[in-house]
Amino acid sequence: MKYSELEKLLKQNGCIVLREGANHCIWYSKMTNTKFTVPRHKSKEVPKGTFDVIMKSAGLK
Repeated sequence: MKYSELEKLLKQNGCIVLREGANHCIWYSKMTNTKFTVPRHKSKEVPKGTFDVIMKSAGLK
């Protein structure tokens, strides 16, 4: 999965972007009441470990 697809998935599940940093975006999940970072590499594939951490933080896993 690419980062751009991951961002669409997060938005569809109620996560919102709080702010954008130089290399990462700070997201917030209403389900877990947690802030988490997502790197901004739109066209690159998300490594499996990074994907798993982001999905867990978002409450989708």
